[in-house]
Amino acid sequence: MKNILLVFTGGTIGSAASEGTINTTGTARFELIRQFRQHHKNDHYIEFNTIQPLQILSENLAPRAWQILIAAIEAERPDQFDGIIITHGTDTLAYTAAALSYYFHTTKVPILLVGSDYPLDDPKANGLENFTCAVEFIVQKKQAGVFVPYRNPQQAMQVHKGSRLTCSLQLSGDFFSVQSRSYMLFENSRFTLNHPSKSNLFMREGPNDNIETDILPLKASFSDRVLMIKPYPGLDYRHFNLENVDAILHDLYHSGTACASTQWGDHYSLSEFIKRCGEQGVKVYLAPAVKSPDVYQSARLLIEQGAVMIWNMAIEAAYVKLILAYGNFNDEQQIINFINRDITGEHV
Repeated sequence: MKNILLVFTGGTIGSAASEGTINTTGTARFELIRQFRQHHKNDHYIEFNTIQPLQILSENLAPRAWQILIAAIEAERPDQFDGIIITHGTDTLAYTAAALSYYFHTTKVPILLVGSDYPLDDPKANGLENFTCAVEFIVQKKQAGVFVPYRNPQQAMQVHKGSRLTCSLQLSGDFFSVQSRSYMLFENSRFTLNHPSKSNLFMREGPNDNIETDILPLKASFSDRVLMIKPYPGLDYRHFNLENVDAILHDLYHSGTACASTQWGDHYSLSEFIKRCGEQGVKVYLAPAVKSPDVYQSARLLIEQGAVMIWNMAIEAAYVKLILAYGNFNDEQQIINFINRDITGEHV
């Protein structure tokens, strides 16, 4: 008998469509279990213990929800289960996956987040397939850690490491791991590593042996004093008020760059904005960027101006790691050390 803790939080997988509106409903969780029992031949070997600490559409999520979710899971003594499955909306799935990956980096059981591209009563929905993959992952005792199984339309089921998942593509519901390197493929009821040479580093039955042992237990404390800024042509930094801000995470274009020029005016230059932040004691971090021997001049100027580059990490993972760092540590060097340390395979 496999004992699985099933945690419902809402999202599309916990919703139904009525009169042109999709919203969460208290009955959707029973629909998921009903569909699974109907289609899974070995369902009698699986016992679900269910809780529902949240019932929200995931676009309405704030870090406080992660605290509620973590507390609810810990109250159930997670080590007594063979695995944990969390249903979750897709809009903020990558952020929650990163948050749980960091917090539960020493977990001894698999934790899987499951979403759906459509409500479960829609024949196009992939929610049941994603859920079934999560159950099989636990049944087959693949490994401990935080993972996200997800099948894009007309593609095979992929299992993503929670700390490497990116938000879905624009105008679609497709999900990918950073650099399109998902962790596992699930096909014909079997799991195979997609990149064995690198992925083997994280294969384990218990806590991640790759991390250093001096990491203190993390509090489920996520700072609300970190501002994330997205770049676009014409971004005017005069619009940003730095009161109540300790740090800024500035997103970058795909080549690891942002505007460092004053050609069109100082207020369009991130380099000048970094100067202003420094004068007000606000630290600026940059991501994502792949570390390489050659760096664009614009990026080098930003680093020379005092910005800290978070190398080789998805923007979602970088943001969550940063707010967790500022929520747990006061010393700047501790924060930098925490950011640079590969805790759960988040570095590519």
